[in-house]
Amino acid sequence: MENINWYPGHMKKTRELIKENLKLVDAVIEVLDARLPISSSNPVIDELVKDKKRIILLNKYDLSDSVITEKWIQVYRKKGITAIPMNSVSGDGLKQLVHILDELNEQINEKGKRIRPLRVMIVGIPNVGKSSLINRFAGKRSARIGNKPGVTRGKQWISIKGNIQLLDTPGILWPKFEDQQTALKLAFVGSIKDEILNIEDIAFKFVEFLQMNYPKLLKERYKLEDLKNTPLEIMDDVCMKRGFIRSGGKNDYERVSKTIMDEYRSGKIGKISIEKPESCI
Repeated sequence: MENINWYPGHMKKTRELIKENLKLVDAVIEVLDARLPISSSNPVIDELVKDKKRIILLNKYDLSDSVITEKWIQVYRKKGITAIPMNSVSGDGLKQLVHILDELNEQINEKGKRIRPLRVMIVGIPNVGKSSLINRFAGKRSARIGNKPGVTRGKQWISIKGNIQLLDTPGILWPKFEDQQTALKLAFVGSIKDEILNIEDIAFKFVEFLQMNYPKLLKERYKLEDLKNTPLEIMDDVCMKRGFIRSGGKNDYERVSKTIMDEYRSGKIGKISIEKPESCI
């Protein structure tokens, strides 16, 4: 599998935008993917935010392994960082976030005589659910959303009930992936555009991951009899069971690869976390 490098020009601009606007906000909300908190946490954001008040949202927790997600919450708690499991589609976790922001707003306005809105910046890598969260938060379609990474364009100030202003920024990835395993994990969840990758390579690696970490879910979803087969043999088996056969009797690896990845990303295979605290920290 060839190295993955993807750093469009708009992401460089976003880095500069975040740096310029940090002085305007009271806190930073970083939206992470609950399935892979380390790989979806941009080290550039770590560098820029520094000592600014920070809240972490573990979004898409409904797709993650709940036991592992709870372990991540404890990890952040030990670091003095509040981490909230979030489902930006259903709104689960939103009340807890609003409560924390209200408390912060009260603390800030107690310091001065003039009451002003709490200003919060939202950051996160592409396709992590920032825009869906903002739309749920605001109660209307305030931010443009889409199914592909990198939809949000430019910064957007959005007023929220409760005297809060949110600054949305486009998703940002780091300049290069020195660790190709990080790039692979991001590819699993769709944070890197499928168009620039070999989907068959991604699916092969993902099936291999499932064999090692979630064999029962893999077996149940695709009605497999033998998990000792190679990932390619398992994909062949799925092709036969699903009827993914090209003319001439050849297996349609592109179709089975897209199906496997789509079914993982939509939660049809099961609740699966890619990263565990014990193997990442």
